Amino acid sequence: MSEAALPSLLVLGPEPPPRLGALTGRTRIEFADEDSLAAQLPAADVLLVWDFASHAVRSAWPGEGPRPRWVHTASAGVDHLMTPALAASDTVVTNARGIFDQPIAEYVAALVLAMAKDLPATWSLQARHEWRHRETQRVAENHACVIGSGPIGVAIARTLEALGITTAVLGRRARPGVHGGEDLEPLVAAADWVISAAPLTDDTRGMFDARFFGLMRPSARFVNIGRGPLVVEADLAQALSRRWIAGAALDVFEQEPLPPESPLWDTPGLLVNPHMSGDTIGWRDDLAAQFVAMYERWEAGEPLPNVVDKERGYVPGA
Repeated sequence: MSEAALPSLLVLGPEPPPRLGALTGRTRIEFADEDSLAAQLPAADVLLVWDFASHAVRSAWPGEGPRPRWVHTASAGVDHLMTPALAASDTVVTNARGIFDQPIAEYVAALVLAMAKDLPATWSLQARHEWRHRETQRVAENHACVIGSGPIGVAIARTLEALGITTAVLGRRARPGVHGGEDLEPLVAAADWVISAAPLTDDTRGMFDARFFGLMRPSARFVNIGRGPLVVEADLAQALSRRWIAGAALDVFEQEPLPPESPLWDTPGLLVNPHMSGDTIGWRDDLAAQFVAMYERWEAGEPLPNVVDKERGYVPGA
């Protein structure tokens, strides 16, 4: 087959993904940045959104006429690329579900232990050469509520259970092992740890607000590894400053990178993490290997895994 007859794979990102060499001779690989994406999209059969922090797809997606048949994003969330035109099209959208589950679960467990054992204060005291004995919190026999019942939320629950924390998972609807939305308030009110692993949709945007933090116990702590806009950041800062809750950790933010002038940096009781909870050594290789395997299925005409419900904004069952 001549190169001109090969399917076209367009990659959005500043750096070539590893392992794409496996597709040599099977696809024409082209690269786009935010400025060139709109002009290149109509000629592409497949779009790989390697730069998952970019929102360029939202403004560049073509309306009527040629467009990619398949879009894959190297991330769990799809809010950065979803538009009404894309949602209404016959283009298949897939995500990187399965890559980040256990790394994020381990990171959440680390945050829970760090806050319970007051490790930030220990490191701060060490830097000042100050010996100060304190008592810390046990996590065994604590209760946690994980909001988000996809693979990441399930992995978090499984990992917290291994620490002796009784964990309830809450999803969009009740099913075996998962609570429905009607149980949100009683579960949050009883939890020592509230973990946000929810997708960003019209229903979940801003769900963690002043009213929500008012439901939590004064001794409870909040962790968000979902999406930044799930949290009303000013309300969280107020809840921490007024000691409505004991502490919080954010791995994702409304604006990233978090600006140096953001008051969140100095909010008492808040751990600021630079969106790294799922990024373990070798994660780019894992993402690329997943895409190559999915491309081989697409090339063979086989059903793709991780197909996103474009109206809901996540993979069904997540």
